Amino acid sequence: DVQLVESGGGSVEAGGSLRLSCTASDYTLTIYDLAWFRQAAGKEREGVAALTTSGGGTTFYADSVKGRFTISEDSAKNIFYLQMNNLKPEDTAMYYCASNRWRGTPLNPNGYVQWGQGTQVTVS
Repeated sequence: DVQLVESGGGSVEAGGSLRLSCTASDYTLTIYDLAWFRQAAGKEREGVAALTTSGGGTTFYADSVKGRFTISEDSAKNIFYLQMNNLKPEDTAMYYCASNRWRGTPLNPNGYVQWGQGTQVTVS
């Protein structure tokens, strides 16, 4: 089975930054649509950012993170990132990367085939 692996989570103070990474072995991530999702305690999983392969790479962001988060990829390294700046306590959640969207809109978690196991982000 394909396994995506996230890294880069941690604890930061409000206003700080983190960069999450997602990679996979034996699987070319960056030919597919890519996305980051998060799930806070007691809440449903929500889309944070997505990067589609159409149009030379189109990005989508949740309104709550626009202007603060940036999704990007490095195809040579087979890795993609979520740069998170000006973090807020409400950004606290488990963050998941996903790849290979086969249906639905880019920020809908139900459309992705491959998932990582998550990395915790805590903002105090």
